[in-house]
Amino acid sequence: MIKFFLMVNKQGQTRLSRYYEHVEMNKRTMLEAEVIKTCLSRSKDQCSFIEYKDFKLVYRQYAALFVVVGINETENEMAVYELIHNFVEVLDKYFSRV
Repeated sequence: MIKFFLMVNKQGQTRLSRYYEHVEMNKRTMLEAEVIKTCLSRSKDQCSFIEYKDFKLVYRQYAALFVVVGINETENEMAVYELIHNFVEVLDKYFSRV
């Protein structure tokens, strides 16, 4: 199950966030800061799946944009990785030049 969906730029600014479980605003801010720091600090050679606290992070980088999805332990990481790609392709078709 997807817990949250984030789109973040390289400067660490959240451009889109969607939570599928209730999280208080102050906890969201802290969670996003930690998740962004974790993903931005990784090199391109490292795996795009990270075990983080009680869930997993799946992220993908497109130029200066990072798409990060938080999922539970039982979710398939590769399926979410492809979901991210399909989502970005749809955005690119709809808005052109995402």
